[in-house]
Amino acid sequence: MMASATAGGVAFAPCALIPIYNHKDTIVRTVADLRAHGLPVLIVDDGSDAATREVLDTLVQAQPDVRLLRLPCNQGKGRALSAGLVAAHQAGFSHALQIDADGQHDVNDVPRFLAESAADPKAMVCGRPIYDDSVPRGRLYGRYITHFFVWLETLSMEIHDSMCGFRLYPLAATCAELARKPFPARMDFDTEVAVRLVWRGVPVRNLPTRVIYPENGLSHFRMWHDNVRISAMHTRLLIGMLPRAPRLLWRRLRGAEVVCAH
Repeated sequence: MMASATAGGVAFAPCALIPIYNHKDTIVRTVADLRAHGLPVLIVDDGSDAATREVLDTLVQAQPDVRLLRLPCNQGKGRALSAGLVAAHQAGFSHALQIDADGQHDVNDVPRFLAESAADPKAMVCGRPIYDDSVPRGRLYGRYITHFFVWLETLSMEIHDSMCGFRLYPLAATCAELARKPFPARMDFDTEVAVRLVWRGVPVRNLPTRVIYPENGLSHFRMWHDNVRISAMHTRLLIGMLPRAPRLLWRRLRGAEVVCAH
């Protein structure tokens, strides 16, 4: 485990958390890049095939600061991340940096995420993607629909992009929210956990970060099924926002008063 430090009176002992499902060709490089920044790594194998399991077993045996949590069958990204968040918290880590296994995210930005979290350990640090020409246009435009609904669900624009899978969680607050009610099992995880942490009062910091779609990359996004799940999630979150609206609005008002006072 990385030696813990204290930031803002809160212990700061981060790890990296990687959900994986059959990304055998990119996981070794991703882990090596994370370890170069001194981060312990927890990989959650979400029921991968035999070839990927073999790569993971070899990787873990060769790296003492890389741990592997193996789910018995494919349960979805959300279940894998939920299991990993709990395991990281139980292992004594204070924060978990979620990152995809497919090489989409710029690992060179890890120090920026860690510095931002160390400056405000109670905050969730969210990546705000900067895309190049590799991004599928349908996926890019579809994100703006989710952005709009997230702004409604939180009655704020605190979260610049709720769908980016590159973010850093404060584990105590995140696991407390997970214990209150499980997070979604699949691709709707990223948005719902971000909204629910804002409801919980967790501050948000947004960092621009480069995101690519690797050529011949393996995507597990299922256009029809996942869009239906995302639509159902927004319906659920909008309903959940209604009883919280007075508190959310009061929080916005108090925040505006503090800004004006300065």
